[in-house]
Amino acid sequence: MAKKQQPEKESKQLIESFAEFAKIKNIESSLMIKLLEDVFRAMIRKKYDDDDSNFDVIINTDGGELEMRQNLIVVADDVNVKAYDPHKQIKLADAKKIDKDCEIGEEVALDLHLEDFGRRAILMARQTLIQRAKDVEKLSIYQKYKDREGELITVLIDQVVGKDAKEVYCKDEDSHDLVLPRLHQIPRDRFKKGDNIRAVIEKVDFINGTPKIILSRTSPVFLRRLFETEIPEVIDGIIVIKNVVREPGERAKISVETYDDRIDPVGACVGTKGSRIHSIVKELNNENIDVINYTENLELYISRALSPAKITSIIIEDKSRVSVYMKPDQVSWAIGRSGYNIRLAGKLVGMEIDVFRDDQELDEEEEDVELTEFSDEIEEWVIEELRKVGLDTAKRVIEFGKDLLLKRTELEEEQIDDILELLKKEFE
Repeated sequence: MAKKQQPEKESKQLIESFAEFAKIKNIESSLMIKLLEDVFRAMIRKKYDDDDSNFDVIINTDGGELEMRQNLIVVADDVNVKAYDPHKQIKLADAKKIDKDCEIGEEVALDLHLEDFGRRAILMARQTLIQRAKDVEKLSIYQKYKDREGELITVLIDQVVGKDAKEVYCKDEDSHDLVLPRLHQIPRDRFKKGDNIRAVIEKVDFINGTPKIILSRTSPVFLRRLFETEIPEVIDGIIVIKNVVREPGERAKISVETYDDRIDPVGACVGTKGSRIHSIVKELNNENIDVINYTENLELYISRALSPAKITSIIIEDKSRVSVYMKPDQVSWAIGRSGYNIRLAGKLVGMEIDVFRDDQELDEEEEDVELTEFSDEIEEWVIEELRKVGLDTAKRVIEFGKDLLLKRTELEEEQIDDILELLKKEFE
């Protein structure tokens, strides 16, 4: 019953320009049509008292065609003025101009033209469409990346902010923005614009209508994904990663197991002379990685986790705590530089680990002297530095020796010489 409407230049340009914009933003055709319809219906509601229930909006994005129709019920020409609603009804004489065969009670469709809404409304519609498209794009990016949290990704560095790289802004293959904060950078990471880097998608938030995609290179998940990418047996599922713990840039422990008795899981991950794990270590800026053979035997698992220290005995206090005894010369190995080894071992097995010197050694150490007895000659921070590597008595420091002290503490060579000379005098 409606007249055939020819494509109007104004509507054609509007629809075609938006269709091109939506295509660039990868907005699906069905969603694009829905956005267009919503905007045109908003124009209708604004003009017709917030009611668009008797309007049809038909859009053909391929041809840039727009049809808007107002469906009106035909009423008598002498209808009561108070009962007449011009937004939903039309008098018979006017209806005959649209359809000469129409009768009272029937419905006729009045064609609307975009220019009927005015230049200002058209400009507003154009701006609204662009904003809605941007909002849809942002939501699409959020949903895309929210489902990929924990995934390994390669990105291009676009901008490094701040002298210490407080934040590194990156682009993915679709030029979406991602950020690598300083907190999630390995301490020795150094970046410049144009570099390709690997990281995991740590967290995806939607803040004030904008997606924020946080990357991480310090997460244990990052190390796990590198193993799943670089080690063939892990890729194939022959070797299973049980747990990963890290002190980013310093040390990491990863436990692995296999159900194929013919395969040594540790050897397969490390490779001959470290050939297989080398690329992962390089990616982590020479972070030390201990690969440990997982076992259900908790005592054996703890012993392996504390490697390279050799354990004399283990007492499991409860589900969350264990006491480990070892010879005095093994304590520092168990604790590790700055306590990294014992902390990571505890995280790996999920227990607090307390290290004690074996009671059998106590008789030999009865004449030893606690380092605190030298607090007048040795500064407190120096004593604390020695404690970090498991050295709490004079003989222990002397036995540890200059070379290891240089390697495993932050002390200067001259300081170490003075300390050793002071402690040796105690036993002369």
